[in-house]
Amino acid sequence: MDAPLEHKDKYQEQIQNVFREIGKVVVGQEYMVNRLLIGLFTHGHVLLEGVPGLAKTLTVNTLANVLHLDFKRIQFTPDLLPADLVGTMIYNQQRAEFEVKKGPIFANIVLADEVNRSPAKVQAALLESMQERQVTIGETTYKLDTPFLVLATQNPVDQEGTYPLPEAQVDRFMMKVYVDYPSKEDELEIMRRMANLSFHRTVETHLTKEDIFAIRDEINKVNMSESLERYIIELVFATRRPEDYKLTEEAAYIQFGASPRASINLNRAAKAVAYFDGRDYVLPEDIKEVATDVLNHRILLNFEAEADGVSTHQIIRTILNKVPINY
Repeated sequence: MDAPLEHKDKYQEQIQNVFREIGKVVVGQEYMVNRLLIGLFTHGHVLLEGVPGLAKTLTVNTLANVLHLDFKRIQFTPDLLPADLVGTMIYNQQRAEFEVKKGPIFANIVLADEVNRSPAKVQAALLESMQERQVTIGETTYKLDTPFLVLATQNPVDQEGTYPLPEAQVDRFMMKVYVDYPSKEDELEIMRRMANLSFHRTVETHLTKEDIFAIRDEINKVNMSESLERYIIELVFATRRPEDYKLTEEAAYIQFGASPRASINLNRAAKAVAYFDGRDYVLPEDIKEVATDVLNHRILLNFEAEADGVSTHQIIRTILNKVPINY
């Protein structure tokens, strides 16, 4: 295969080592780790949703340790202030001047834990940092560290004390990944590990910052044919104009379709999936594999859908089945 990816085999092995190292600590969350790495390698932030106790925080922390990246965790609470996130100016009495105290947003991997428990101003400060990759403290603007990845967790909005993020803000996330309960065998292994009070597993470091930047460049070189580019556009337009695609039943449930960010992120994520699979070209299956995670938080359903028990997952599944690929 004539591949433009000069170091593909080297990085393929290192990526697999990352999965193995995380598996020493975290049981059965390969899907979540895969999505986190896609976000890291494609400049995309990831929103994780699941009930408490599913190792979301542990997985992110372990990933940062394996990649030897600066990691900060921020527990979002109703009394959190924007300055607690980005930093503030503090008066130094000895020098008789104000000094900048940078907040936890200045890290390579930032875990915003339970982001939907925070006030709107704090959410806005976080999402502005995600989009601009810089923050302003006082009159000075500071660039954030690179690589910079925000991984936010949220509990299901039907739980007490949670508030859904505004649609325009959720759209800033590349993917929204639902974290499900482990299988019986995985939970058995989790129980055995965590019930052992002496359990402590150290992980080895894999992939330097330079490696991460190099992998980003290689993923960017993965080829996507024009027919698949147009297929992505068709999928996104099917969420906006379902009647044009003979999705009459789905049209009755969709209030708003996906934004142009969906097209961009589908392209990037599909290239990453192909690269992880050892290919320098994208297949339709790569697009379909990430379509749910990229689209599920960008399709807004109406009250009729909620009344009839229709989910965005069902809508996306139908779109993938009915929208053709024109080679």
